[in-house]
Amino acid sequence: MKRFMLNAAAVAVLVTTIFPVYWMFLTAFKPTRDIQSDTPTFWPAHPTLDHFVTAINAPGFWTYWRNSLLVTVGAVLIALVVAMLAAFAVTRMSWRGKGAFVVAVFAAQMAPWEALLVPVFIIARDTQLLDSLAMLTGVYFMITLPFTIVTLRGFLAAIPVELEEAAQVDGCSRLTAFRRVVFPLLAPGLMATSLFGFITAWNEFAFVNVLIIKDQDRRTLPVWLSSFRDVFGTDWGATMAAASLFALPALLLFLFLQRRVGTGMTAGAVKG
Repeated sequence: MKRFMLNAAAVAVLVTTIFPVYWMFLTAFKPTRDIQSDTPTFWPAHPTLDHFVTAINAPGFWTYWRNSLLVTVGAVLIALVVAMLAAFAVTRMSWRGKGAFVVAVFAAQMAPWEALLVPVFIIARDTQLLDSLAMLTGVYFMITLPFTIVTLRGFLAAIPVELEEAAQVDGCSRLTAFRRVVFPLLAPGLMATSLFGFITAWNEFAFVNVLIIKDQDRRTLPVWLSSFRDVFGTDWGATMAAASLFALPALLLFLFLQRRVGTGMTAGAVKG
């Protein structure tokens, strides 16, 4: 009975979580008359791609798509490199102030992003970096870096240090031992953190509105989603199609990485 209750609760949570996403995709394929009907349908009787055509042909779609991809991928790659070096220094080296550094990273992770809007805007204004994709990339890097350091620190700490020592005994330098032994075992952690960083930066909305003021062509997809309005109101079909297209890259990335993200890859790596 206990197991049945736990499974029932899990199914309820799953349905509650998945249903809004299902309704989004469902609405994207419904004709407009079915969307506005008083009787809801849970399966498109006459599916159509017209809303996707409207979304793709909307002004600025490909420009905003490119901007989102550039700033997101750039921020994630930079964060992975910096966080990997920081995590290695924390887990494998002894130096003064290491404890304070770890506390500062955790504090940065706990700080609400909204509290940074005004300071970041002032910095961007004073450095003349408003309406700049480089500044937006730097902000996304700042947002994703603390979590990336914390996560990679945990993955790196789980890799036995004896593997590096054995490689160094065999003649490898510390850098070579890290590259040939530790880095392949760290791959699941890199994939997991890159997925989180990608979703975080891909979905970010507030900083775009604050930092991109005059040059509308520098904005990203979350802002583009709010453009499906006309004199008759909101085009719900096109909006849901646009939201589906917006969610597609993160979904594909998750499906590509989910089989490669796991733990226990180092189990049994040290013998004897």
